[in-house]
Amino acid sequence: MNMYSTFQKYLQNELAGIQSAGLYKNERIIVSPQGASIRLSTGQEALNFCANNYLGLSDNKELIEAAKQAMDSRGFGMSSVRFICGTQDLHKQLEAAIAGFFGTEDSILYAACFDANGGVFEPLLNDRDAIISDSLNHASIIDGVRLCKAVRYRYANADMEDLEKQLKLAQSQRFRLIVTDGVFSMDGNVAPMDKIYELAQKYDAMIMVDESHSAGVVGKTGRGTTELFDLRGKVEIITGTLGKSFGGAIGGFTTGKKEIIDMLRQRSRPYLFSNSIPPAITAAGIKMFEIMDRTNELQDKLHANTDYFVEKMKAAGFDIKPTQSSICAVMLYDAKLSQDMAAKLLDRGIYVTGFYYPVVPKDLARIRVQISAGHEKEHLDKCITAFTKTGKELGVIK
Repeated sequence: MNMYSTFQKYLQNELAGIQSAGLYKNERIIVSPQGASIRLSTGQEALNFCANNYLGLSDNKELIEAAKQAMDSRGFGMSSVRFICGTQDLHKQLEAAIAGFFGTEDSILYAACFDANGGVFEPLLNDRDAIISDSLNHASIIDGVRLCKAVRYRYANADMEDLEKQLKLAQSQRFRLIVTDGVFSMDGNVAPMDKIYELAQKYDAMIMVDESHSAGVVGKTGRGTTELFDLRGKVEIITGTLGKSFGGAIGGFTTGKKEIIDMLRQRSRPYLFSNSIPPAITAAGIKMFEIMDRTNELQDKLHANTDYFVEKMKAAGFDIKPTQSSICAVMLYDAKLSQDMAAKLLDRGIYVTGFYYPVVPKDLARIRVQISAGHEKEHLDKCITAFTKTGKELGVIK
């Protein structure tokens, strides 16, 4: 018996254990563009309520046309990293648009926000410094912190008393960086950036916020938590993605103070050793920010849709996590129940996914409903009706 045969048996046993615990993740196959309504490989049509397509731009005709034109004029791919021969004028235009949107000094593009978060800490901080991180921060932040030699402190989710305690402990370090998600993706709550900023000022710390689930969503014009709390230009580092509100394709970014961005261009490994994002994605991103500057119609519709949905779901008796975003966490607590309910909802034409350990803590399983500006009122009503019928059948509500 060779080594892989032994390892294979180990993997088979582990996978069987995942399946028996009701934690195995199956992937449904979509054969249509992403949108409020989608078609599955089974031929079924369903309303999609679990995409990060917050502004409904994933199938936007203006973005598609911009991408097509860029492929004609700039080609399909770059076949290079940025500092060798991978920088086009489009990359610089998109970086400037991102900085303008968030009110920052400069920006740097990555293949994904996972790379942005993975590549931000190690070039900037060392073992003389401190990172103070929210306990519910995204996995990409956690992995990025692990790659850095800075002293690590952790505070309970959005708990300002605990953050202050950790900041006091970190006073012996040279530089201190508080790190938080803008919107916590599993619960939908917004980080209290006003209070975080006050503590940062009090204890001489910098701030980094990941706006992946808040950009395009939070704030009157969708400019994220720094707009919501009137902190535009005051936060040192913002990371985010083009893969959610901003068209839903791929691509991440870090934006903030000029010297920080300059240092990332010199030393951030995911930037230095990864291909540039392709021209089509870059051009569509530029067009997306043009749309955002032109009108606030999508944000207004998203906010109205979210308020309506949450109100109706609470009235139906569902246990909904408090949310300040367009994420509505329907709490079920049991992993198998979350899968069973998601399957029954799909039978009723509602595409949602059960979230359970290890994506969320044990015994905190849920269905995360994500509202979009692409949803119409009849879509929302159909989803609420399906949830209500299914919830009664499964004993979730009375």
